[in-house]
Amino acid sequence: MFDTAPAQRPALRTVPSMPQTTPPIPSVSAVRHPSVAEDSVAPTIRHWLAAALDELDYGIVLLFDDMRVVHVNEAALAELDECHPLQLAGGELRARLARDVAPLHEAVTAAGNRGIRKLLTLGKDGQRGSISVVPLEGAESGPRAVLVVLGKREVCESLSVQGFARSYGLTGAETRVLMALCDGTPPTKTAQLLGVAVSTIRSQIGSLRQKTGAESIRALVRQVAVLPPVKKALRRNGSTRSHGWLPTLMHSAP
Repeated sequence: MFDTAPAQRPALRTVPSMPQTTPPIPSVSAVRHPSVAEDSVAPTIRHWLAAALDELDYGIVLLFDDMRVVHVNEAALAELDECHPLQLAGGELRARLARDVAPLHEAVTAAGNRGIRKLLTLGKDGQRGSISVVPLEGAESGPRAVLVVLGKREVCESLSVQGFARSYGLTGAETRVLMALCDGTPPTKTAQLLGVAVSTIRSQIGSLRQKTGAESIRALVRQVAVLPPVKKALRRNGSTRSHGWLPTLMHSAP
């Protein structure tokens, strides 16, 4: 676990005002389409922010006032299943194990009150998981929210691997070998799982490296691991999400 205190910011220097010769650049909140009515701008922006969080490949849980959940993105909803050391219950983020309750609470409190970042590993045995607890600065003297980022369970997503395979023209057999490599399965075990000879797997790995330009298996896996996330296009089918915590908080903010 690592505790990181907020960095000291350099003092601001006063800059003499200069005659304004060009119109000022409007802030993001002031940029509006002429056809969008004033009262519809805020809901539209809140929708965009929620949609942007849903596109992230990491589970995001936004907390306010200790453990109260303000927003949770789709990746977090998928991650927080019965196997994860954290759970959503009663509108709060809670630890499943008694021994994790105090460390989680201390990390969130330190982030909210003192602006300290913390990396935690929770759970036990095969249900361990890492989270990053990040303080979010409040507006001026307002309260500080806390961002909990869930660690990934897989280095390479299946959809990302498939998209990578299509872009390089990999065969079905080569794609299956690539997915096994990304899971950390050695060539001998991959051969057993796929029911082929080890020499066949090694030949396919050579073809993978040639097609992708990777110098080694490690370099090949890294190419896939750093890919942008690929989400299912029809995962929501245009439906409205039932957990509208982010719009609720932003609507109540001054």
